Amino acid sequence: MVITGNALKYGDDINTDLIIPGRYLHIYDPGILAEHAMEDLDPEFNSRFRSGDIIVAGKNFGCGSSREHAAICLKHAGVGAIIASSFSRIFFRNAINQGIPIFIADTADINTGDSLKLDPRDGIVHNVTAGKSIQGEKLPAFLMELIHDGGLIPHLRRKQS
Repeated sequence: MVITGNALKYGDDINTDLIIPGRYLHIYDPGILAEHAMEDLDPEFNSRFRSGDIIVAGKNFGCGSSREHAAICLKHAGVGAIIASSFSRIFFRNAINQGIPIFIADTADINTGDSLKLDPRDGIVHNVTAGKSIQGEKLPAFLMELIHDGGLIPHLRRKQS
């Protein structure tokens, strides 16, 4: 499974209120939540974002509350993957439970608009635009299996059948 997409880069400490504002937490429809993804951080997100694009950030992505809405809205917006130098522990697990590929890597040499090619099996981030490769942390096989299955619930359904 190789992931390709263009980067949308943000900074450090992107909290869950910036990913999905609290005023939308009464909404349970993932498609509607996706319409409001990142809108307080980047009002142009929905007009610039294309399904499969890759969110890139600095340290502590997903900090703040433990709300699952943040990962749900990004998955249903069509985010191809998220790369950050570090993640909030709870967001990290929520994203994996939603089946979003997560990469922990140095993001200093990635800019908005860069074409990226990611290989989750080896943790390598290829910045095609810059002609550079970045070695990220490789996820354990059991987490890769969850992501490959589309998240925790589809994974459990597959295991039960």
